Amino acid sequence: MPASPQDRAILRGLATQVAEIAALPVQQETIALWKALNGLKPVRPMFMMDQLPWHELNVDDELTPRCEDAFCRGLEWGLRATLYLWRHMRADMVVEPFVDIPKAIGNTGFGLGAVENQLATDPANSVVSHQYIGQLRTEADIEKITDPVVSHDEAATAQAEEIAHGIFDGLLGVRMQGAAPVLAPFDIIVGWCGVEGLILDLADRPEFVHAIVRRLTEANLRMLDQYESQGLLCSHQQLIHCTGAYTDELPAPGLDPAHPRARDLWTYGMSQIFSTVSPRMHEEFELPYLTPWFERFGIAYYGCCEPLDRKLAMIRKLPKVRKVSMSPWVDEELGASEIGGDFVFSRKPSPAFLARDTWTPALVEADLRETLDACQRHGCPVELILKDVSTCRYQPQRLWEWNEIARRLVEA
Repeated sequence: MPASPQDRAILRGLATQVAEIAALPVQQETIALWKALNGLKPVRPMFMMDQLPWHELNVDDELTPRCEDAFCRGLEWGLRATLYLWRHMRADMVVEPFVDIPKAIGNTGFGLGAVENQLATDPANSVVSHQYIGQLRTEADIEKITDPVVSHDEAATAQAEEIAHGIFDGLLGVRMQGAAPVLAPFDIIVGWCGVEGLILDLADRPEFVHAIVRRLTEANLRMLDQYESQGLLCSHQQLIHCTGAYTDELPAPGLDPAHPRARDLWTYGMSQIFSTVSPRMHEEFELPYLTPWFERFGIAYYGCCEPLDRKLAMIRKLPKVRKVSMSPWVDEELGASEIGGDFVFSRKPSPAFLARDTWTPALVEADLRETLDACQRHGCPVELILKDVSTCRYQPQRLWEWNEIARRLVEA
C-alpha cells in the first residue's frame, strides 16, 4: 500500500534537502577525484568515515525517526544519515540524486550459523565481543555446509519500487539494487570452528581446514552463479568496503543493465583471523580459494583489520587487486615501500583515539601525518578510511573534528 500522507510528507521534505545537495557541482568534482585515485593517478589523498556508533550521534533530534510505517522508517533513516554526514563530517562522500532500494532477494545460507556467547559494555551498542563455540570437528561435519539457494520475490520488489516512486518522484530517482557479493571465508569459518580451534587446526590439521574452506568457496561460487543468472547483482556501486568505488573501468564492455555480471563490479576479500599467522601460512590457506573469486570480478579490494605490510608478495599473486588495506597494526613505512605505486594504500587510522578518556586532536593529526608522509616518500596513492568506530564516548564532536583535521591535511 502507498505511504501515508504524513510519512510521505516527512520523506519528501528530507528528499528535497538531499536533492539540493546532490545537485551541487562538488559531487561531480569528488567523483572525479575518486576515479583518479582508483586509477592510481591521484590528484590528492581521499578520506572517508564509515561504520560509526550511530546510537551516540543524535544531536538536536537530527536522527530521530518520525515515520510510522516500517518501510518508510528505513528510507527515512537513510536520508537522515546522509544529511547528518553532510552537515557534520562529509569527508569525501558523494551524494547522488537517487534512493537505493534493495530487491527482495532470498538466500538460504550455508546451512550453519554461529553458536556463541556474547558480552557487551554498552547495551545500546551493536558492537559486542563474541565467544564462538566449535561445530565443525570431523570430516563428516563438513557435510553440514550447504549450497545457498538464491531466489527473488519479484512481486515484493515491484511493490517496494512502486511505493518508492510514489514518495520520491520529482525529487530523487529510484534505483532497485541487487547483491554485491564478497568472499571472506575465514570470517565465516571462525564462527563455525571457534577462534582457538581454528588457529590450532591450521597447524595440526591443515587438510581438515583446506577441506572446510574448499567446500565453502565452492558454495560461494555457486551462489554467485545464481545471482548472475537471475540478474540479481547490483547495478551501481558507490562504495567498496567503506571506500569510494567510482571508476571509468567498470562496467565491462557488453553490459546488459538487466543482468549485471560479476565482471562489471568491485569485490573484496579478507581473512582477519590470519592476523597472527605467517605470510607462508596465510598464502597457503587464502590464495587458492580467493583467486577464482577475484578472477570473476572487475576490480578487487583486499584486506581489513589483518596487518598486511609483510604479506604483499601474496597479494601480488591475487588477480584484479587495486586497493590493499593497511590496518592500524601495520608498519606504515614498510607497507608503503612494498606497495609503491602499484595499489592504493587504503589506510585504516586507529579509531582508538576517539575512545580515550580525553580527546586529544594533536594525536590524531600526528597519526594521519605519519601515513601521508610515508606514502608521499614512496609514491603511494593513499586513502584514509576511518571505520570500526565502536564509541566516541557519546561526544560526536570528536568525529566532526577528526573530519576537519583530515580535510585540512589531505587538501594541504
